[in-house]
Amino acid sequence: MSEIVTLRHGDGGLYTNRLIQEVFAPHFHNEVLAAYQDAAIVTTDANRLAFTTDSFVVKPIFFPGGDIGKLAVCGTVNDLAAAGACPLFLSAGFVIEEGFEIENLKRIAKSMSDVCQAVGAKIVAGDTKVVDKGLVDGVFINTSGIGSVHEFFQPREIAPGDEIILTGTIAEHGTVILLERHDLGLQGDFASDCAPLSEIIAVLGDDMRHIKLMRDPTRGGVATALCEMAESNRIGAVVEEERLPIRPAVKAVHELLGTDPLYFACEGRMLIVAERGFGKVILQRLRRLDNYKNATIIGAFDRPFGKVFLRTALGGERILPMLENQMISRIC
Repeated sequence: MSEIVTLRHGDGGLYTNRLIQEVFAPHFHNEVLAAYQDAAIVTTDANRLAFTTDSFVVKPIFFPGGDIGKLAVCGTVNDLAAAGACPLFLSAGFVIEEGFEIENLKRIAKSMSDVCQAVGAKIVAGDTKVVDKGLVDGVFINTSGIGSVHEFFQPREIAPGDEIILTGTIAEHGTVILLERHDLGLQGDFASDCAPLSEIIAVLGDDMRHIKLMRDPTRGGVATALCEMAESNRIGAVVEEERLPIRPAVKAVHELLGTDPLYFACEGRMLIVAERGFGKVILQRLRRLDNYKNATIIGAFDRPFGKVFLRTALGGERILPMLENQMISRIC
C-alpha cells in the first residue's frame, strides 16, 4: 500500500479493500463488523434505546489531548450519555482527501478504538470515500451511535429550585483549538478535555431518577447550553460566577484575549440538572471518579422566564445570551 491515500482507495475495488483491511479492521474488529454486511444486525435486551449522529471537521486534526478520531467517538458517546444512555454500537464514515498520510489515518483509527474499548462500545458499520485534493481538509468523520437508556432516567420539565451541576473545568477544548490554529505562542498547561462521559450513568446508578436533564456543552459552550435548557423549559437560571471551575492557564488566555470562556467548547464535561435538594448527593457520587474531582453546583433554576443570569463576585447580575457571533469555527 502507498503511504498516502489516493483516489483509487475510494473506488470500491482492491485498494478500498486494502484500506479497510490494513487500516480500519485491525482497530475496529468485532464479530458484528467481521460479517461485512451492508447493514449491521445487532441484538440487545434494552427496553429503551437512544440514537444519535454527528459529523466532525475539526482543524487542526491533531491537537493536545486528542485528535479528530478521539473527538468523533467521544462526541457521539457523550451525546448518548446526555440522553441517559450507555453506548452499544457505533458507525464511522470517513471522507478522506487524496494525499492524506496512511500513518495519520492509522493514528486516528487507533484513537477511536481506544475510546470504544474504554466505554465498552463497538464500531459495527462504516464507510470510506476519497475525494480530490483540496475538497476536504485532510479527513472528515461522521459517527452515529446507539445506546441503552438507564431504566431510571426520564427527562422531565425543569422546576424552580432544580440545581445545575457542571462536571469539570470549562473551555479547555475550545481554547486549545484556538491556540493551536493561530499559533499564538502562549505557554501553559493546555490540553483538550476531550473524554467519554458514559461512566456518569454507571456511577449515579439509581440516583439517575433524580436527574431531570443533561447536556454536553460543546459548540457555544456552557452559556449557550444553559440558554437552550432555559428557553425550552421556559424557566430562568442564575449561575454563580465564583463557582465556575476554570483552570488558571485557561482563564489567563481569555483575560488576555478579551474572550469569554463561557462560550468556548468543552468536549469532556456535562451539565446536569438535578431535582431540588439532590444536587449534593449527585455531586458526592460524581467526585468518586478522577475525571469529576472538579464537579460543582454552579447555580439553580429559580426565575419565572427563560433567561440565564450570571451573578458576579460583586453581587451584580448580567444576562448570558446564546452565542450569536461565532468565536472560532470548526472546533469539532
